[in-house]
Amino acid sequence: MTMGIRSFVRPFYARGAALALVAGALVSAPGCTKAQLEGQSSSYLIVDSVLGARGDEPDKDAGVLDSDVVTKGSIYADIGRVTLRLGLKDPGTAQNPAVPTSANFITVTRYHVKYLRSDGRNTQGVDVPFEFDGGATVTVTGAGGELVVTLVRVQAKLESPLKALVNLGGSVAITTIAEITLYGKDQAGRDVSVKGAITVNFADFADPS
Repeated sequence: MTMGIRSFVRPFYARGAALALVAGALVSAPGCTKAQLEGQSSSYLIVDSVLGARGDEPDKDAGVLDSDVVTKGSIYADIGRVTLRLGLKDPGTAQNPAVPTSANFITVTRYHVKYLRSDGRNTQGVDVPFEFDGGATVTVTGAGGELVVTLVRVQAKLESPLKALVNLGGSVAITTIAEITLYGKDQAGRDVSVKGAITVNFADFADPS
């Protein structure tokens, strides 16, 4: 009986030691998080910032977007500006840092926008606008890159729940987090994605003078 217990315990410890070695190897990989290690690409995307601007004032970027559901009788799509940076899964050392080459560059071609509320009321078309996909292209190099996306579609302002805010004079607002997922590929065709977010407040705000 004692021999049986011994023969069971030893392989168990051996498996535990092997798992510990694998975990240690992952943790020691310099400059990489678990999420960044996923996928086969040698590089990854970093979102430096997400700014938003009303469609009638596209040059006035801000860290929070106040989306006007109707402006002087017209409806505008609102835009977002995403600033991106390139990271390498093997960054080298402090004495000899790795430098991105054209093989590491990532081309983003598609994005997805989804709206969430902090109170958990996230039924699309009832509590928040419908999520959607969009196309936009930028190649992120060692110098970084910037992508302009649609944060709020014109269609969303013509549908529930946003159309119910019209003519309320800003007395009722819906606050959401717009989660933006960018999809791209490196120059070898390997998939890469990254997420960013910005607060979007929907209301019938006072029209600009």
